[in-house]
Amino acid sequence: MSGTPEGPVHPEPAETHTAEPALTERDAGRREAELRDYRAAFRVARLAMALVDRDGVVVAANDSLGALLGTEAGALREQAAADLVDLASDGRTWHAYREVLRGRRSRFRCTRRLKHADGRSLWAEVTVAPVPGDRRVLLSIADISDRRELQARLRHLQMHDPVTRLPNRTLFFERLAAALEEPAAPREPHEPHESYESYESYGYGRTGRIGLCYIDLDGFKAVNDTLGHRVGDRLLAAVAGRLTECADSDGHTRGGGHLVARLGGDEFAILVEDSTGTEQLTDLARSVLDALQEPFDLAGQRLSVSASIGVVERSGRGTTATALMQAADTTLYWAKADGKARWTLFDPERNAHRMTRQALSSTLRPAVEDGEFALEYQPLVDLADGAVRGVEALVRWHHPQFGPLPPNRFIGIAEEDGSIVELGRWILRTACRQARQWQKDHPRERPLFVSVNVAVRQVWDSDLVADVAGILAETGLAPHLLQLELTESAVMGSAGRPLQALQALSDMGVRIAIDDFGTGYSNLAYLSRLPVSVLKLDGSFVRGFQDEEHANAADELIVEALVRLAHRLGLTVTAECVETAGQASRLRRIGCDTGQGWLYSRAVTPERIAELIGTEPLPA
Repeated sequence: MSGTPEGPVHPEPAETHTAEPALTERDAGRREAELRDYRAAFRVARLAMALVDRDGVVVAANDSLGALLGTEAGALREQAAADLVDLASDGRTWHAYREVLRGRRSRFRCTRRLKHADGRSLWAEVTVAPVPGDRRVLLSIADISDRRELQARLRHLQMHDPVTRLPNRTLFFERLAAALEEPAAPREPHEPHESYESYESYGYGRTGRIGLCYIDLDGFKAVNDTLGHRVGDRLLAAVAGRLTECADSDGHTRGGGHLVARLGGDEFAILVEDSTGTEQLTDLARSVLDALQEPFDLAGQRLSVSASIGVVERSGRGTTATALMQAADTTLYWAKADGKARWTLFDPERNAHRMTRQALSSTLRPAVEDGEFALEYQPLVDLADGAVRGVEALVRWHHPQFGPLPPNRFIGIAEEDGSIVELGRWILRTACRQARQWQKDHPRERPLFVSVNVAVRQVWDSDLVADVAGILAETGLAPHLLQLELTESAVMGSAGRPLQALQALSDMGVRIAIDDFGTGYSNLAYLSRLPVSVLKLDGSFVRGFQDEEHANAADELIVEALVRLAHRLGLTVTAECVETAGQASRLRRIGCDTGQGWLYSRAVTPERIAELIGTEPLPA
């Protein structure tokens, strides 16, 4: 049969002949009348129909089919039915059609897009079924263009945002998922006006890459709150228009442009399929920022807005819609955190750090119960004679996955999620117990005091005074052998409950130290009214104390002034980060009381501290 692909050859079923009873003249007349009625009904039926023989050739067609295809019904005779209604365009349909022709399948139905003779397109539902008592099949075609058009309209309403008329979140994720699929065969268009050809530009077959600009307006809530939702909706529609212009004018675009969607609220996305690399995405993000910086005139209201944009560009193979959106959301958060009104490109290293931080956060609380933390101690040395007067307790996390972690890797996380309260209580108890044990083991030596860092959140979220009193009573450590360190910004800004807690601890006999002094706003007038015993100078000052030739005179003057002021207020001064004998010598000369740093010792185990007790003074 010309015009149709050759399918697999199957032997036709053998015909069997059975003797039929002879028809009476009356019966024959009745049958002939029925056939005339059937033919008449066939010709005038509004449903387009054709009789097709077992070879797939049209034997007869009614006028409705001719009208549907824009030709005379008689012209359809002897034509291949598969060519008329496009049944050979895909293997599955062609096979099902051949099975009906051969009598191996009762019927099948499919939807086809047909071309009228005048060039317009129409959607048709094609049904092929055997004719009872006949070796031919009946091909019927129903014009469903109106129904498809209605479905398309309903789908458009369902898939588009009523405020901006952009594709909504549902359509965006549908398109994203389709773009990430392996392009194996042409996809069925969702709407009648969409052609297979237009979908060729939707895939990423040429580059295999995909990009996304995830956009969030900065301060949009204030517009709704102050000017009302009507103005807010107008602003969103205007923003949508500018985003569409940016997407359409992208010089790197191929095919039908990029998908611009409103994901909800003041969040938008521009999906770039078949992207050419990060440069294309960053150029697009820059153009969006520039476009949005121009003021908006909305019915007498002149508004200016900015936006934060997370930019992701990667290979489509191996990624998922969830992974891409997580990366975009993370990058948008970075743009917000970095100051807003900017775009930020996804950084795998930064994301790995974030993921590590998240993993630490999720395991921090159980780690305290599981005994994964340990304390090391760094000596605090008397600068006058080199004797060890005390130690600072420094916590280490022996993480089962990441190994030993210093405090700066997890203390900030613990402060954010509140686990610092439980962890801080464990550190305080362990340090006090250890200090008391050293005292018991060396009863003839001067006992060491232990210094423990305290976060402000421990003061707010727990009864620090009760915790300290209970732990001192439990361990038997004298209050004057405990020193609590708080940062300068925390202590200087103390008021209300924190100040009352510090005063109560001081009245108890516990020493209060200001850590990293000199890095905050240093309200010296307020310093005299705080229950503070010790100032710990930040290491940035000490680093300027080199030898005589390379000393920083300004740092020395500042430190000398701070030491004198502290002594006049009855405070002692500890210098942090002492690394050289020259630094120790100059600090000692200007009157600094104690030093701490690698010149004397790094943070070491409790056993090593025990070895230092009662031994010769450390080098000064």
